[in-house]
Amino acid sequence: MYSTPVVLPGKTIGILGGGQLGRMFAIAARRMGYRVHAFDPTRDCPTGQVADHEVNAPYDDLDAARRFASAVDVVTFEFENVPSQTLAAIEKLRPVHPSPFVLDTTRHRLREKDFLSANGFPVAPYRSIRDVEELRRAISELGTPCVLKTAEFGYDGKGQSRIESIDDADDAWRKLNCPLGVLEGFIRFDREISVIVGRNARGESRTFDVFENVHVNHILDLTTVSGPGAGLPWSLQEKAIVLARDIARKIDLIGLLCVEMFVTGSDVIVNELAPRPHNSGHVTFDACVTSQFEQQLRAVCDLPLGDTTLLRPAAMANLLGDVWIAADGEPAWDRALADPRVKLHLYGKSDAKPGRKMGHLTALADTAAAARDHVLAARNALAGSSESHK
Repeated sequence: MYSTPVVLPGKTIGILGGGQLGRMFAIAARRMGYRVHAFDPTRDCPTGQVADHEVNAPYDDLDAARRFASAVDVVTFEFENVPSQTLAAIEKLRPVHPSPFVLDTTRHRLREKDFLSANGFPVAPYRSIRDVEELRRAISELGTPCVLKTAEFGYDGKGQSRIESIDDADDAWRKLNCPLGVLEGFIRFDREISVIVGRNARGESRTFDVFENVHVNHILDLTTVSGPGAGLPWSLQEKAIVLARDIARKIDLIGLLCVEMFVTGSDVIVNELAPRPHNSGHVTFDACVTSQFEQQLRAVCDLPLGDTTLLRPAAMANLLGDVWIAADGEPAWDRALADPRVKLHLYGKSDAKPGRKMGHLTALADTAAAARDHVLAARNALAGSSESHK
């Protein structure tokens, strides 16, 4: 296993996963003079379109993974469902950041909850579930409503069911369709927030300002960031930032970590961890001195971390495939960009499907509320709608 060397511009970064997170990472890396190799099963993936080299093979193809690793200097990822044996094979050849331990902990809900709970970090009450009888007992202990989730492979609300009464147990277990689940007590939260922290091998860490998030159908719809002088009370922002830094240090992070949290009164509770750039951090590409993607690069290369200062309050609105469907074809980009404060980011995906993340809009303004109004008006113009965000 390799130690962590400083990887300077001119070297080659390998990224596992070919989606939009890898695409924006590759843009940041190439701007700083690095070469980028992408590993993804799909040809012409969003990352591959801007990388120097694209390797197309299944994630469990160990020979392809070894060839990929041998041609780069350090490996990171934008996609959590890379098999453990693939990461192990790569790590024998090149440093992998964040580490396979971090990935294996955070992509498995039960291991993640156990890690957080064992280290004193606040989480919703939970139980591991292996059969319907355990589920019934756990529902009685935690009360209703509660949420049953798959232990692995859940994203954007997939693999989970809300349970309103113990009578829902059989149906919820059948829908889970996997041998291990996690039952979580329902949190009645005031707001959903996230904090992104970068940390390098020398232990230096920096966080971005707190993002406030709105989800629709379990998919992130809107993110706003106001900065420390506005929006969420500073006492809560500070609590969330300290919590994210403490988690990053405890898990020995090298790279980027997003900590998703619920605000409940004067407290914050950890919901989930993502050891990679995060949808809520897309706004940093335009709104911060250093974007989350450049920070990931700096962290995995063990460079000094960048300044995360927010330049102005900002907002981001996701563009799902539904926008293309509502427009009955290509959206009217000129209508959205008629507002000079609005910036468009598209991910290079040709097939628009309902719920599929195709791009996003950002805007900066004097307040986060004004920035929100700009991106929502621009998105409504694409869809030919005048309805406001609820």
